[in-house]
Amino acid sequence: MELLAVCVALEALKFEGTDVTLYSDSKYVVDSVEKGWLFGWEKNGFAKAKNPDLWMRFLRVYRRHRVKFVWVKGHATTVENNRCDTLAVAAAQGSHLLPDTGYEASASASTSVSTSASTSASTSRG
Repeated sequence: MELLAVCVALEALKFEGTDVTLYSDSKYVVDSVEKGWLFGWEKNGFAKAKNPDLWMRFLRVYRRHRVKFVWVKGHATTVENNRCDTLAVAAAQGSHLLPDTGYEASASASTSVSTSASTSASTSRG
């Protein structure tokens, strides 16, 4: 969810080449970019990366700006981060969520593969 929020925030920027400082309590998101893991995953075709659809979406918009990440401790005294948590919880509990088509497509594909593998395995034993 944090990675999708970062994508949407960067996509909302109106001018290319904007200097952006993104504050996040997600070590996964911050470290993936700041420690360079993301760029290794990209070189390997995202073979072992989680959320490859979101990372590719992120890279498209990330490269249009100058983005710096700052990690903040979650559920602490950072007023802005606590407000974001409140808004995220309220949105998640709402009924107007847009579908995550990238996730749903990959979940559907892995279910099909899993079902096929189970079927062929049980058939070959029979």
